[in-house]
Amino acid sequence: MKVSQEELINRAEKAIRACLDGVPFLKIKEVSKERLKGTAQTDLLIQPDLLIQVVSPSGTRNLIFEAKTSGQPRLAREAIYQMLRYREAMPNAYGVFLAPYVSPKTAQICADEGVGYVDLSGNCRLCFGEVYIEKAGRPNKFTEKRGLRSLFSPKATRILRVLLNDPKVAWKVAKLAEESDVSLGQVTKVKKLLADREWIRKVAQGIELSDPRELLAEWTENYTYRANEVLDYYSMQTISEIEASLASVCGGRRVDYALTGFSGAARFAPAVRFQRLMAYVSGITEEIETDLKLKRVTTGANVSLLIPYDEGVYYGAKVFEGVRVVSPIQLYLDLKGYRGRGEEAAEALLERVILPSW
Repeated sequence: MKVSQEELINRAEKAIRACLDGVPFLKIKEVSKERLKGTAQTDLLIQPDLLIQVVSPSGTRNLIFEAKTSGQPRLAREAIYQMLRYREAMPNAYGVFLAPYVSPKTAQICADEGVGYVDLSGNCRLCFGEVYIEKAGRPNKFTEKRGLRSLFSPKATRILRVLLNDPKVAWKVAKLAEESDVSLGQVTKVKKLLADREWIRKVAQGIELSDPRELLAEWTENYTYRANEVLDYYSMQTISEIEASLASVCGGRRVDYALTGFSGAARFAPAVRFQRLMAYVSGITEEIETDLKLKRVTTGANVSLLIPYDEGVYYGAKVFEGVRVVSPIQLYLDLKGYRGRGEEAAEALLERVILPSW
């Protein structure tokens, strides 16, 4: 649910009073919007989004609020910079960042910069004079689903795969678009979403990931292998025989394929025993099913073939003894939400393969 700037300001006082509730020696004296005159040195004319005077035993303190309709780290830093300018005009003021939701990462940024925060989800931290109030752990009531949908859409995830494949590589926008097989506009959009979350940084050679692990974790929360069309089969062959047949049949018919799930993890970081083959196959036909000697079933399957939701799942695929396997990043995504020890296999892959490569 998107909150407008006006609505955010209108709801701010209630959120602030909820934050201060239970502190008997603290009282709100005045709530106002007041234009502050600059110092002789700065000659600033600045307008805080909200100014609240609170009274404590040590006297009156001005709390100056800078509001953003999103609590993403980049926007929080912009607000903090603005509040530092406010303090030039009002040295005794205490800056407070206001947003619909302040994440733990943004909360830490505020704490490091010596400013407070209050959000409409019930989280807050105020630290000035003899006052220390902190309420954390309230869930986000204003999940930015539109931004997440954009960041984890099929085309956008092509870009994420390229970036996560080797976070140490810096990319120019045009080169990243070419490598990801998407438009320049798509890269620009994803770049902004990543920058807002401070998951990328600018370097001389372009942009590079600054927090690949957090990006991967967020993607995992918004991913399911069932975004692909899953077809279940039973085969009389052993798993190794099916894998060899898959490579031979798809190779002969020039059909894109790659192992995933436990089948793929066994090549990179064997962690658990498995009895089911899982693989991506583009363009499954009755002829391919016949060649692979597969029978469609609703129960008792030992083969699952996935028709990919996007061809990007094949990016970074590797060949092991003649059999193609998706990249460790794609494997991790597919395993993490898979029942039957999938999470265990995913964590083994993360610790043994992905993190060492970063």
